[in-house]
This record gives sequence, C-alpha cells and structure tokens, in this order.
Amino acid sequence: MATLPPSLALSCCCVNCGATKSSKLKLANRILCRNKVFNRLDKMNLERKLLFGQIVPHFSNTFLRNTNMEVNATSRVSIPVKERFSRKTEAEEPDKVSSYLFRTEVGGLVKVLVKKKSVNCGVHIEVSSLPLSNSDDSLILKWGIYRGDSSNFMPIEFSTSAPDDRTVETPFLKTSFGKFVVEMEFESENIPCYLSFLLRSQVNIDSSGLEIRSHRKTNFCVPLGFGSGYATPLGLSFSQDGSMNFAIFSRNAESVVLCFYDDPKGVNPALELDLDSYVNRSGDVWHASFNSAWTFVSYGYQLKGTRLKGSNDVLEASRVVLDPYARIIGNYTSSDQVTGPKYLGRLSKEPGFDWTDDIRPNLPMEKLMVYRLNVRRFTEHKSSHLLPDIAGTFSGLAEKLGHFKALGVNAVLLEPIFPFDEQKGPYFPCHFFSPMNLYGPSGGATSAINSMKEMVKQLHANGIEVLLEVVFTHTAENGALQGIDDSSYYLNGVEDLDARNALNCNYPIVQQIILDSLRHWVTAFHIDGFCFINASSLLRGCHGEYLSRPPLVEAIAFDPLLSKTKIIADCWVPHDIVPRETRFPHWKRWAEMNMRFCYDIRKFLRGEELLSSLATRLCGSGDIFSEGRGPAFSFNFVTRNSGLPLVDLVSFSGEELASELSWNCGEEGPTNKTLVLERRLKQIRNFLFILYVSLGVPVLNMGDECGQTTGGSPAYNDRKSFDWNALKTGFGIQITQFISFLSSLRRRRSDLLQKRKFLKEENIDWHGSDQSPPNWEEPTSKFLAMSLRADEDSVENQMTSESSSSKGDLFIAFNAADHPESVILPPPAEGTVWHRLVDTALPFPGFFSTDGEPVVKQESGLFAYEMKPLSCTMFEAIVK
Repeated sequence: MATLPPSLALSCCCVNCGATKSSKLKLANRILCRNKVFNRLDKMNLERKLLFGQIVPHFSNTFLRNTNMEVNATSRVSIPVKERFSRKTEAEEPDKVSSYLFRTEVGGLVKVLVKKKSVNCGVHIEVSSLPLSNSDDSLILKWGIYRGDSSNFMPIEFSTSAPDDRTVETPFLKTSFGKFVVEMEFESENIPCYLSFLLRSQVNIDSSGLEIRSHRKTNFCVPLGFGSGYATPLGLSFSQDGSMNFAIFSRNAESVVLCFYDDPKGVNPALELDLDSYVNRSGDVWHASFNSAWTFVSYGYQLKGTRLKGSNDVLEASRVVLDPYARIIGNYTSSDQVTGPKYLGRLSKEPGFDWTDDIRPNLPMEKLMVYRLNVRRFTEHKSSHLLPDIAGTFSGLAEKLGHFKALGVNAVLLEPIFPFDEQKGPYFPCHFFSPMNLYGPSGGATSAINSMKEMVKQLHANGIEVLLEVVFTHTAENGALQGIDDSSYYLNGVEDLDARNALNCNYPIVQQIILDSLRHWVTAFHIDGFCFINASSLLRGCHGEYLSRPPLVEAIAFDPLLSKTKIIADCWVPHDIVPRETRFPHWKRWAEMNMRFCYDIRKFLRGEELLSSLATRLCGSGDIFSEGRGPAFSFNFVTRNSGLPLVDLVSFSGEELASELSWNCGEEGPTNKTLVLERRLKQIRNFLFILYVSLGVPVLNMGDECGQTTGGSPAYNDRKSFDWNALKTGFGIQITQFISFLSSLRRRRSDLLQKRKFLKEENIDWHGSDQSPPNWEEPTSKFLAMSLRADEDSVENQMTSESSSSKGDLFIAFNAADHPESVILPPPAEGTVWHRLVDTALPFPGFFSTDGEPVVKQESGLFAYEMKPLSCTMFEAIVK
C-alpha cells in the first residue's frame, strides 16, 4: 500500500461520473504551505522538519485558523497548483461548509468539514479524544473514493502505488491540543463522490497498527460535491440558493442509488451515486442535496435489496424507478422494459404560470350540473376541426368551451389524467403528481402542465369548475411504485386484491403521498374537487380488513384545504368493470356517486321497479344521504363511461347484458322500424328528464347528447372518440337542446330542483292517475305523479332577476306503462293556470317549451291531461 509523507495533505481528482474506468492520479510538482509556493526541490527538507517535530507546534496553531497546506494530485493532464492569496476577507469568501460528526468504535470523535469553494472542494478531518495506547502514536488515514458502489472504490494510483491499489494512506498531523488533523482538496469538475475512510494507529511506519472504524463497525463516509440533504419534503425540492434536495421513502431498501441522466434518450445513467445509509438516511427516508446538478436533465433511483410485489426475487440492482413525488416526468425511450425505467423525473422546477385574475367559481354543491369526459377522446376526432397538435389535449378541451355553455353544464369531471398504463387505460395510474404528457400540445411534460393550467383558468373564467377522477387504490402492474418499498406501499397477502396492485391506502406513508398529491392539484392546478374511483377500497386496512373509521377518508374530510373542495366517493371498480354498493363513512363532507339512482331509474323505465323506489330517488335518496348530509351530496347518473351509453341502453338487452338493466324497446340492435325508434327516443328523453328533475347533482356522460354508440359493448375500451358531426344530426340537435332546456329549468326553479336540504313534507304531494294515493307497493303500478309547492320562504329570500310570480307550483308525472293514463292535475293556486312544459311523447320541437302550453279546464271543472305510454310530463302553475 502506498504511503505518503506525514506532511502531505492530499488533493485528489476523480473522473468519469459513474463510469467503470477512472483516470489514474499522479503526484503534482508543487506544494502549498501557509500560502507560500515551494518547488519540489524543497519538499524533502520540509518533510524532514515535519517528521522531527520542528514545525508541528506552529502548524497546529495556524491550521486551526484555516491555514492551507496541501499537495495537488491530478489526472493524467497535470494541472498547476493555484496560489491561495486573495484580497477578500474570510467573511467575504463564498465558501459553503458542511459539518459531519462521527463516533468511533473505540471512543473519540471524528469531525469532518466539507467546504464547497468556487472551484474546488476542500475536506478537513479532525480526530479528538481518541484513546490511544501511547501519546506518541501516529495516526494514518486510509481512504478511497466511490460513487456507484460503496464496496468498490474507484482506481487511484500515485507514483509509488501499485497499479491495482484503490485506497490511499495519508498521515495525520498531531496538534499541541492532542488532536489529529488532515486536510485534502478535490477538484470540483470531478465530483460528486464519496470519501470513505478508516483510521489506523501505529507506533512506527512499518507497524500494521490498529484499524479503527465508526461505532457502526463500518467505514466513515462523507459526501463530496453534494450534501447529506434533508428528509422533508419528499421528492425533488429547490431552495432559494438554487440547490436541489432529493428525498425518497424506503424502509426496506438495503441501499439507494441516485441516478442522473444527461440525455433524455440515454439508456444508462451518466452518474450513479450510492447513498450512504448513515449520512444520507433519516429514519426511513433517503436524501441528498446538490448545489449544481443542472448539467443533468433527469433522475431516478435504484433501490437494492427490496423485493417486487408478489415475487420472491430481490429487485434487480440495475432497475431504475421513478421518484413518486416527481412533479415533471419524461417518458423513457429504451426498449428494455424489464430493467429500464418507464418514466424519469426531470431536474427542473415546475414552469411558472400567471394565475392573475383566476377566480374559483366555488359553486354550492346543489348548483352543480356535471359533464364527465375523457380528455383525449373528447377532441381527438377529426370532426373537432382542431389543429393536430391540440386535438385530444387540454388545449383542445378549452377550445370546446362553447359546447359546455350550450349544454348548460357548470362543471366538467375529467377521467383520470395521471400518467397511466396505456394498455389498460387511465384507471391504472403510474404516478400521482403530474398530468399525462400526451395531453399536452407537444406531448411534452411542460406543455401538458401549462396547457392544463390554462384550460382550468379559461373554464373558471366562464363559471365552470374542474373536477378530477382520481385512482389511489391501485396502480399499473409495472412502472408505478413497485420496487420502492412494496411491503409498505402495497397490500400483501390479501387474497382478493393481491393480483391487482392494490395500494395500502391507510398506511401512513401511502396516506401521506395521497394527501400531498391532492393538495398539489388544488394549489398548483386550482382543481375544484375530486371523484375517488374504487372508493370502497379506501376503507380497507393494512390487512385488507374494512375499517369503520379509515384514517385516509377521515383525513381528507377534515383537511383544511381539501375539505373545502368537492370530494366524491365512487365505488365503481375498474378491475371488475362493475360498481359496488357500500356504506361510506362521510363525516358530513363526502358526496357519493349514486349507483342506486342509476339502477332504480333503469328498472322503473323497464316497468320493473316499485313506485316507492322511484319516489326515493326523485327526492334525493334520503335512504343514503339523510344522516347529516342532504340531496346535494347525491351525484346522480343514468350512464357512465363504462357500461352501455345512453343510446345503447335503449337498443340492446341480450342475456350477456343482464347486469346493465337495459331494454331494446322491442328489437335488438339497429332497426328501421318507426315504432321501435320512437319508443327508444321517448326512453332517452325520459332518462334525461328524470335525471334533471331529481334532487341531487346530475352527471351527464360524454357522447350521450349526440347518440354515440359502442355497438352494444359495455367495455370501457370500446368507447369511441367524440364525433362532433353527430351534434348536427336530428337526434343531436333535439337532445342537446333538451339538455340545455333542462339545465335552464333547474337554474330557474332552483327553489325546488336544486336544494341542499330535503323537501319539507308540506311542500310535496304524491298522486295516482286519478288523484288517488299511489299504489306504493303494487308491482303492477307504473304511474306516479307529484306536486311540488314552492317554498314561500325560499321565494322571498331568492335574490334573482326572476320575479316571485315565476315560482309557481310544479306537477310532474311519470308513466312507465305500455298504455296511456288520464291524469287529473290538482287545482292550481288562485290566479294561476297550469302550463305544460314537457311531454316526452310529443314530436320535436314540441315536447318541451320554455313558455309552455296552457292546460284547458274540462267541463267538469278539472284540469285533465292524457299521457301517452312510456312518457313523462311536467306542468308549471303560471299567473294568468
């Protein structure tokens, strides 16, 4: 082993970040001592004086006052030593000092100061209180440098060292205070790296001596050219001075390697840095900080010793995983999908955005009218007439703002926009903190972020809220959180969930990442609310058991930021493509997608449901939302983005579609029969009418307004892109106009149709066809009517442009029978007369009217109306 004279404080240089070969180091020709330059001819004289203790006392005093004493060792190209003279005072030096303190296994302390200078990196090592057997003992520093593997030092060869030596021995200087000190310097262009060392005491130069390690029985390890970093916040963060901090949670990883890439298309990292478990780990968080990593463009992690979920094989050391907290991610282009990362985090700050003048609509829940859509499918069709670079993107969605306004919706619900498994679809996410890159105009991460923010701002400016469907209960099978800490992130050993990459949602670290993700979307993207897909799995504990008070659900309900947004539970399960009913704990804050509404309305219009079930859904589903919530917490729908679309719901009813509760109206599939087509059209109108006159929040599904079909397939992947030409067909024109009318009606009669609380008993009456009480429990009874009386207090307190005279009573009737019904309307209030607003059996455009057609009083003095089979009607009492 090569040993240098005890007077030398070494300066070393390491090259080829992360490469397997490193340039050999050789001794320089000049020495710096107390800011004076000596030629090599003076070297031996200086060594002799130091060895005999002639200048050690003086050195001890000056060294502690930051006197510099060093020997340069350079790569194959010899670099001359620079003098340390400077006119700046010590306070003016731009040095940054990091301090590390270790305990040795035999007692005593090792203090290391790492000083980042304008050019180089200086290291000062000081050993104190070391219990040596003899006061005259000398101390040797045995050291090496590494980056990617702490067990494999980079090659270092001095003029006297053997070719294969990868460690160096350097003597300490002993001060008059009994401390041992040594100072070294590393050139900045060849860092970052780790300095790994141990101490060796010996009485004379030939003694093997005693090797002293840390109290953990390991080498001392100090980062050079980067800092130990901080455990919080997780992910990549930036300080005001421009430095970057990296932090990732992994309880079970034996080691973590931080990988940097300088080419977006690069296969192998340009730099691999093996984080030290003592210096770069706090609890279960691994961390590091960098002052200058801007030469790299992306980063990821290798976690060694962890196991992939569902596998007994230790994770391959070469596999690079994405930082779960990365704010900007880039696609990885390598064909190696086994060991190569699918995504990498970008080493850049989130792009700035001007949110000036953005005002969140903050609509009351009961005022919402929601339109659910898929960002890509909404505008990617050529019929959208958008430029290719914005078709199917957030920018394209914003271009179709007029469609939302025409329908009268004031909230859009976006299907999941997180990066996802493109084979399985958006309900299998890979990441939680950024939008899918393909939703940006250029397909890039920055453009996706900026265009989404611009879209949100434009929608807000037009009074439209933006809600997101989110999936936090499971991930894609590859490229998500697998390999980071599967035993913490995923549910293990749960039989019905194990193969589904089910996240351990109520485990503290997973709960934290979900809450942090939601807050990020609210603060950075101004999102107004969230719909949680597969919400029933949010109730499961670490062993798959159902919890009465799931911590995550409760935390969201009471979070000071999230609780002010719309939070909606949707128990639809993407794995099985089926919805599940569950009693969801709500703390009076959680709304729910009302599957019971969907089922009961479908059954009623098939002629199968009891009248009591229809009445319950019309009045806001009190059986579900009566415990401290109200009808505004019921998000009603008759179709969704899985299952049959609206036109197929009345066109297909084969045995394989039994769970869809559909009815083909007399003939399966496409037909030219006028009678069947008229019946189907009436049923579509009936579905929409019931949806909009029921208490709760109506949710319209993309494509239902223009009759888009999947050909009878309920599969999500069979959904087609939105065909904008279909809006110009006769069907598209009448249905969009009808939806617009119903939206306007809900706003105008918000006193009865948009209520946060349930209707009072005195404000509603139920009728049979002849004004007799309904046959609630009679299966053969298919007719139900209700009178809604305007609440006088609501009318008086209504601060709208409409006069109170426009707030008359409403009479609404539903006939699911295949025969007509003669309806007797109750006497209207004095001075008013009944006007028919809707009759779904009439031909277009007469089946709805804003002004309405007056109902003529019969000779008997009664107001009677003949209802056709399979139809719905609405009447309003209007002043004569």
